[in-house]
Amino acid sequence: MAVVLRFVNIEGLIRECFLDLVHVSDTCALTLKNKIIAVLVDNGLNVQDIRGQGYDGASNMRGEWNGLKALILQECPYAYYIHCLAHQLQLALVAASREVNEVHNFFQHANFVVNTVSASPKHNDELLENQAVEIAREIELGELETGRGANQIGSLQRVGDTRWSSHYKSIKSLLKMFAATVSVLRSVATDRSATRNSRGDAAGALKILNTFDFIFILHLMERIMKITDILCVKLQNKSLDIANALDCVSNTKSLLAELREDGWESLFEDVKSFCVKHEIDIPNMDQRYVDVSKSRNKHDNTIIIHHYKVDVFNVAIDQQLIELNDRFSSQVTELLDLC
Repeated sequence: MAVVLRFVNIEGLIRECFLDLVHVSDTCALTLKNKIIAVLVDNGLNVQDIRGQGYDGASNMRGEWNGLKALILQECPYAYYIHCLAHQLQLALVAASREVNEVHNFFQHANFVVNTVSASPKHNDELLENQAVEIAREIELGELETGRGANQIGSLQRVGDTRWSSHYKSIKSLLKMFAATVSVLRSVATDRSATRNSRGDAAGALKILNTFDFIFILHLMERIMKITDILCVKLQNKSLDIANALDCVSNTKSLLAELREDGWESLFEDVKSFCVKHEIDIPNMDQRYVDVSKSRNKHDNTIIIHHYKVDVFNVAIDQQLIELNDRFSSQVTELLDLC
């Protein structure tokens, strides 16, 4: 177990330093608590002077009654437990995405697409070549601006389970390299020298990319994550204090609420334009939406546009807001009253 000490020095500046690396026989809360107290005492530090504690989000750490934070609080009532705000946000947003079936499925599909394209160095080389061709074509058509650092060629980004920033990078790379990705998949799907599994995976990934559902959620999540990623970055700033952190959270909530209120029309138009550009079929939005997860006799009269606007767009944003409110509890606000 690593023990790191954060303190305010004589100049009033916040500093952080590694204190000790301790062997533990088990990871139960009481064992960890005794080891931490022993390290502090061995270094001449008064346990009663602790004013904060932070660990990862495991249950043995943050448990309300028997977790490590609770045991420390029994001896040091002012040792407030604060989960790393940046990681807290990451957990909140990942959890929120899993609450919406369409979004959850989207990230699984996106991961499958990225893994299929990145399965071999040959595929990656083809992706780079196709990007270069696509960028040159769009510059010639005036669809891209030129300049130093612009239009750099990259690779598709994989998604990390609990790192929301990796989701955003994956989304951005897929949007930027959509045409090049489709070209690679088409090439692999029709390559007789490729294995049957490779051809099958490529065909499956291609089918996913060419659906309105995937394109809609791709654009929706790009908009949501563009807002939340700003907060993710700010919360990792070493000089950020609690007051400014809460301001950032509040601003993020406001921007998400604004997106929900005013962002539908522009999103929908961008999705349709993208589909037209890449020759992806757009369904008749006035037709009845068929939920394949329900039996036939349980289908309602929901039309397709209502499904995307209410069941996906509104609910996806609402879940983000709910998680932000739940994760950033009143305990952090209570700390402000002590400042």
